[in-house]
Amino acid sequence: MSVEILDGATLREFVEDEGAFNGSVEDRFASLDTDRDGQLSYAEMARELMSLRVVETHFGMDEVKLSADELVRLYRGLFARFDHDGNGTIDLEEFRSEMREMMLAVANGLGFLPVQMVVEEGSFLKKAVERESTKFAA
Repeated sequence: MSVEILDGATLREFVEDEGAFNGSVEDRFASLDTDRDGQLSYAEMARELMSLRVVETHFGMDEVKLSADELVRLYRGLFARFDHDGNGTIDLEEFRSEMREMMLAVANGLGFLPVQMVVEEGSFLKKAVERESTKFAA
């Protein structure tokens, strides 16, 4: 993890750079597709969703308590968001489309003022920052 400065423009430009964005999406998809069938199953995607730990803490405060049933509903709902055609698996195009939407939503939320945040190595946010850094280094 590292502390980086981000703004909406950095993320939007990353998404608009088809080579950088698509390459990042394809790399992440391939790492999630553990059985290499070209589809993400619920189990493969659930491992990724659990690794994000979005329900373990609430902005560094007390641990958020969810029952097993609530967690299953949360993960199933997130999976369904990616599974556009409802066939029970997520293909690369569905994954790419949803990641694009999510990144643009984050960009819109950040707006034009830079913010400092902790980002995970290899994440889409980190890749957007790295892309921006190389632009200025050249």
